[in-house]
Amino acid sequence: MSIQHIQSILVKICRAGVGLAFCLLLGTVLYQVIGRTFTMSFVWTEELTRYTLLYVAAFGVGLSLLSGELVNVDVICESLPGEWPRRLRLISALITTLLCLALIAPAWKYTAIGALQTSPAMGIRMDFAHASVLMLLLLLLIFAALRVVSMLWGGASGLSEEKEDNT
Repeated sequence: MSIQHIQSILVKICRAGVGLAFCLLLGTVLYQVIGRTFTMSFVWTEELTRYTLLYVAAFGVGLSLLSGELVNVDVICESLPGEWPRRLRLISALITTLLCLALIAPAWKYTAIGALQTSPAMGIRMDFAHASVLMLLLLLLIFAALRVVSMLWGGASGLSEEKEDNT
């Protein structure tokens, strides 16, 4: 199985995750607005909105890294001559990979602690909400590592084909 095939599968899963979480977010906010219109405010909608937004970010962060749309300041880097922009993207992907690796254990502990707590309005175990942080780090780690591998052995710039065509 090639790196591109693995990446393609992950992209499809993450896009579906973003879509599902975003639809749940929209539905919850719509339900909240309709409820407030008829003076029946539901407290749990505030909580669910926050949690679904966390999952939108968790599923979307890897896609943002892949497309080059993750927040960064590359004005100076991209104006450098020769191979320097590519080298700096590689260093950035390596640092991102290492940072994610360093944060996985604390994120796992944070998620595990959530099993001992429940949310105030919905009464669900908080490890379901806290797992979004762990998922975000895992997906960012995977996409950053795939970017490093594709840059070192694939010869690509580390951006998706869509982004390279647009630049």
